[in-house]
Amino acid sequence: MPPRANWKGYLKLSLVTCPVGLFPTRSTKEKVSFHLINGATGNRVKQQYIDAETDEIVDRDEQVKGYEVAKGEYVTVTEEELAGVEVESSHAIDIESFVVRTEVDQIYLDQSYYIAPEGKVGQEAFAVIREAMRQRNVAGIARVVLHGRERLILLEPRAKGVLGTTLHHKYEMRSADAYFDEIPDLKIDKELLDLASHIIDTKKATFNPDIFNDRYQEAVIELIRSKQAGKKPAHGMHAPRPGNVINLMDALRRSLGSEKNNPSRTEKSYAATRSATKPAASKPVPRIKRSKAVVSKKRIKNAS
Repeated sequence: MPPRANWKGYLKLSLVTCPVGLFPTRSTKEKVSFHLINGATGNRVKQQYIDAETDEIVDRDEQVKGYEVAKGEYVTVTEEELAGVEVESSHAIDIESFVVRTEVDQIYLDQSYYIAPEGKVGQEAFAVIREAMRQRNVAGIARVVLHGRERLILLEPRAKGVLGTTLHHKYEMRSADAYFDEIPDLKIDKELLDLASHIIDTKKATFNPDIFNDRYQEAVIELIRSKQAGKKPAHGMHAPRPGNVINLMDALRRSLGSEKNNPSRTEKSYAATRSATKPAASKPVPRIKRSKAVVSKKRIKNAS
């Protein structure tokens, strides 16, 4: 079963509308997550909010949102009042314009969503909008209210559906000038550039996300398994840190030789190595039983 829609409303092109849902394109279900526990007892801890002036605990039903209008002065707003704030994009993704996809700088791209029709009623209208964009080779620009704020959203045909990608606003983006202006304009030696280009050629491949594992998460899972089994975590397995290149020409030549002796997955080798390199299905992260928790009863007793 696909996940529940993050947003439900209407996709609108002029007077043509159809009911749609927005579904997240990514999942965090397989991500390793930790709970905070009391190191002395092994019990989970819970978060509490404290009044900054009285040091009293504030229960959840007493907490309200406040906007600071002056030092120490707040205008409070209830959840009901916020829910009552609506603009057109709260319920409709109204396509305002169409652009060539390459005109949208990738630094503006944020979260992506699959957009699919809700029910059979609007399927034809949805297909017409989707195929018209595909035929003209354009992407739509619209707005949608998500998570309490209005976002720009880029709409692109994708298979039988539409891919929606929220965009950052101009005011959110930092200018590259502050980071790039001081980089000098260097005249690059042709031999250096040719060597680097040859290295790139040896590493050319077709992007295949199946062969890229999350090695950090796998290492964390192994750490958890080792501790659950009562073993000492392995030490001295740190990845080497790269140093500064002293002789660029020498480094490039040695790199080229290394790549020739150990060729990466090229177009020809990709199909052959795919089945061998494709990672096995991720195993669930083991639950650490209380009897094998890191915190021993003896330590708990000493702590008390």
